Amino acid sequence: MTKPGKAVCVSQAVVLQRMLPQDANPAGNVHGGVILKCIDTAGSIAAMRHCRTAVVTASFDRMDFLKPAFIGEVVIFKASVNYAGRTSMEIGVRVEAEDLITGEIRHTGSAYLTYVALDQDRHPTPVPELILETAEDCRRNREARARREVRLAEKHRERASQNEATAC
Repeated sequence: MTKPGKAVCVSQAVVLQRMLPQDANPAGNVHGGVILKCIDTAGSIAAMRHCRTAVVTASFDRMDFLKPAFIGEVVIFKASVNYAGRTSMEIGVRVEAEDLITGEIRHTGSAYLTYVALDQDRHPTPVPELILETAEDCRRNREARARREVRLAEKHRERASQNEATAC
């Protein structure tokens, strides 16, 4: 059963989090694990807005930490659906840090996550088609499809390797 399509802009999520001393790592920056948790939260909001069902994080495909975020800053997590398959979605999350005193905003990281939509019995369920409206939507979708092909090929290679009886 295919659900009606939804535009990328309908499900976008922006989550802001002020980083406090308990969010620090030993170097005094915001701990990467805190950033990852917030990314997953923002990503799940965008995924649930798209499919309007419960979702589960299937994979954290990639995380690029570009610059540190500092204690006292507001970290902004911008999540969008890049690709919608049959029951899964790739969500891209852009992470920015804002210095509240100067107003400077820095791109500090980007991540790609895959979520699977779940029905009431917690089984995978179809998601709406993704309607691409802008050139940016199309670019992100094209890149997400390429990442999906790489993920599937890697999963196939891993399974084949696990099934080889003579492998070390």
